[in-house]
Amino acid sequence: MTNKDFQVGLVQNEVYKVEQFGNTFKLIDTKGKKVGTMGVTTGTRKTAFSEGKAVQAYINKNGKKTYRKVEMEVYNSLVIPMNTQDGGIQFEDKTDHDVIKDFIHQGSMQLKPQELVMTDLKWKYLIRSAVRAKNIMMTGPAGCGKTMAAKALVKGLDRPDFYFNLGATQDPRATLIGNTHFDQKKGTFFSESAFVSAIKTPNAVILLDELSRAHPDAWNILMTVLDQGQRYLRLDEADGSPIVKVADGVTFIATANIGNEYTSTRVMDRAILDRFVTIEMDVLNDEQELGLLKFMFPEVSEDELKAIAEIAHHTRVQSMSDGKLSSMVSTRASVEMAGLVYDGFNLFEAAEISIFPFFSNDGGVDSERTYVKQLVQKYMKDENSEELFTEINDDSDDEIPMF
Repeated sequence: MTNKDFQVGLVQNEVYKVEQFGNTFKLIDTKGKKVGTMGVTTGTRKTAFSEGKAVQAYINKNGKKTYRKVEMEVYNSLVIPMNTQDGGIQFEDKTDHDVIKDFIHQGSMQLKPQELVMTDLKWKYLIRSAVRAKNIMMTGPAGCGKTMAAKALVKGLDRPDFYFNLGATQDPRATLIGNTHFDQKKGTFFSESAFVSAIKTPNAVILLDELSRAHPDAWNILMTVLDQGQRYLRLDEADGSPIVKVADGVTFIATANIGNEYTSTRVMDRAILDRFVTIEMDVLNDEQELGLLKFMFPEVSEDELKAIAEIAHHTRVQSMSDGKLSSMVSTRASVEMAGLVYDGFNLFEAAEISIFPFFSNDGGVDSERTYVKQLVQKYMKDENSEELFTEINDDSDDEIPMF
């Protein structure tokens, strides 16, 4: 081949996006078709994916075709976007659909932790939503496993992850955008938040914990970030102010306790809710709870673990059916109680530390806490143990059903 037969430089129309399928990285052309590896090394494909870049063919001075990493904008400029119903633009990769389906319905099950009590259907929906870069809302009672499921997803997909507790922040602008500072030498300058850095990280999974407790100002800031047709963060409210684009492949996962029964939660704006697909975590029954506790603490006797599971289940029944309790023992609390028993505390001592504080002591002998104490005492093996309720008649036993 002579110099007349080729031109040194980048090949204009040979640009490919890198997608992850299980543990492999494959090239996608601008028509959305999987084209194999095209001779691009595994290292280059993996690095391009992690950096959110495309690869483009390059002819060197010897006429040999190699590949170089280029900005994703080069690839996107050659792709015809799909119009969504709201007029925005959304890219949803439809290539190698069989591979994607196999990963969602089969491969993903190998990533599900044994200690995560979540139906296979909901786990696969969680995986599918992340693969398709959807915004995911995990809802359910406190302590039911929302955050555990999100962290399991991050670990399984091996993506960069960032955590923000929006329920704890007092200054949404500082948390989500940044702060303006003054220095005698530098003058006035702006420092971006960790959240800004997170949304600029390609293929990141960003956990927005306790979104339902967040200040409404946080919701307003997140509107454009979560909108699939926009996906940017405006650094100032003024028109024409700088914006930061959300990097390709970023997935947002929010956790929320939706309902008036949860203290300090707010009625979430419909516009925010509509930006998510929702996965509702299930409240465990006593058998599921027992299975989880046995898996986590196999050294603890089954009788003790069964007692903990039944106590937790009983409080949930009473709470959800407008019964005697306004609160319930969460899965998180029952796991803590079992851990205390594992470390040598007896059942009542473990309950006193881990679950009694969740129940009101108002009303003395008629209080919720007294009711739960009576329930726990029923499971104590030692009939001659310390008398816990000297002021309560034995007749009160009939008021507490056993499970």
